[in-house]
Amino acid sequence: MSKTETELAREWLEELLKLASIPAAVTPQQEDDCYWLIVDESNLTADQISILIGIDGAVIDAIQYLANTILNISKEGEEQAAYTIEVNGYRSRRIQELQLMADYAANQVRLTKLEYEIASLSSAERRQIHTLLKEHEDLETYSRGQEPDRRLVVKIKD
Repeated sequence: MSKTETELAREWLEELLKLASIPAAVTPQQEDDCYWLIVDESNLTADQISILIGIDGAVIDAIQYLANTILNISKEGEEQAAYTIEVNGYRSRRIQELQLMADYAANQVRLTKLEYEIASLSSAERRQIHTLLKEHEDLETYSRGQEPDRRLVVKIKD
């Protein structure tokens, strides 16, 4: 990603926050092949942070979806960048929670030989667990159901 694109991403998110009456500085940071846009919460109230994250991360997920859609709108596949929006450590904590869920599901499936369903995940979180469990050659994952009741299923590979 060029400095211009990084700056564009930072400016886009800062403008969105300003329009939402929650002005905050944003720091872009590269991690692997993903770009994190970290919202500086030092001047935000607890209510503003809560609003930005939303119930079960719904608002931060929506902002992240918008960022990935808008910032990649005119780019072809390989040119597109992945953006992760971080507020008050929410994403970092959630990644740890998802890893624990994935590990628990894998252990349950191996122990019982039965399918294990994980509900209440966003589509991005389901993708993340699919990715986390992909390295387990004895397991497979798929999604079942329709939004908003879509669930991730873990099972022994046939």
